[in-house]
Amino acid sequence: MDILFYLIQNTLPVAVALLLVALGGMYSERSGVINIALEGIMLCGAFIGCVFVYFIEKKPLPAQVIFLLGMLIAAIAGLVYSLLLSWAAINMKADQTIVGTALNMLVPAAILLFSKMYFMSDGVTTTTRFYIREVKGLSKIPVIGDLFFKNTYLSIYIGAFLLIVATIVFYKTRFGLRIRACGEHPHAADSVGINVYKMRYAGVSISGILGGIGGFFYAVGVMDGNTNGHTGVAGFGFLALAVLIFGQWKPIPILFAALFFAFLRTVAYSVALIPFLKALNINQDYYKMLPYVATMVVLAFTSKRSRAPKAEGIPYDKGMR
Repeated sequence: MDILFYLIQNTLPVAVALLLVALGGMYSERSGVINIALEGIMLCGAFIGCVFVYFIEKKPLPAQVIFLLGMLIAAIAGLVYSLLLSWAAINMKADQTIVGTALNMLVPAAILLFSKMYFMSDGVTTTTRFYIREVKGLSKIPVIGDLFFKNTYLSIYIGAFLLIVATIVFYKTRFGLRIRACGEHPHAADSVGINVYKMRYAGVSISGILGGIGGFFYAVGVMDGNTNGHTGVAGFGFLALAVLIFGQWKPIPILFAALFFAFLRTVAYSVALIPFLKALNINQDYYKMLPYVATMVVLAFTSKRSRAPKAEGIPYDKGMR
């Protein structure tokens, strides 16, 4: 039972990072803009957020306050960086896949340059630990208290809140309906007075905000505050794209897809604690490949049933029908 609790507690921070980045991709792609740049946005948010924490952690502030401030800075960084994709894809009508790829390549190079200049290293490492040993009161709840209110991070609760908000906004608000309309039939949406350009900007901007937050949560909750230009975010932005496709561009299925891939990653890094897997005496590097192998297998079997937004990746031209 202790091993199961350990696996679940260590799965959740990984799942939340994947979930938020994938939800960000959902907003962008359901508005009609392919967001291959999730990896770059995620890394941008992770690095800028950690740099902020690095400079402020010497101040006499509670760790969770620093965490929330770092999250806000990461969200702003992701938003600003995503505007490059918006401008190129919406205003310039550039190929969205190429733009996203270019943005993914730009961030690691910029991080390495900045880090070499100011930190004399390949990145930045923070010393503040945002680990919550126990949430008093709630941790006493049988089973649930041990799973969700002990040995955890604030990011778990924020992720759950943002998932609920995303689900409500997407299916219960006029804004969500307009976002979906612009990704399916932009000309029809335009004909009833919806500004397709603004809605696509909004979709990509929300994608940037959630991607930046997801990157910061990954850096502090999974990598213990370590971010550099060489390892980046270990392909989590691309894994989030797989989660997005596996989840069929819908919030709740995306949650289950994120939990699935996060659990595989946690198992891969916890082989020594699982007697059955340890007895197999297989090199741990093979287990670390699990999430990425699973990604290819899952996409191979589900791609035929995947239904992407009809207008995804197609530049919108008001004058063309």
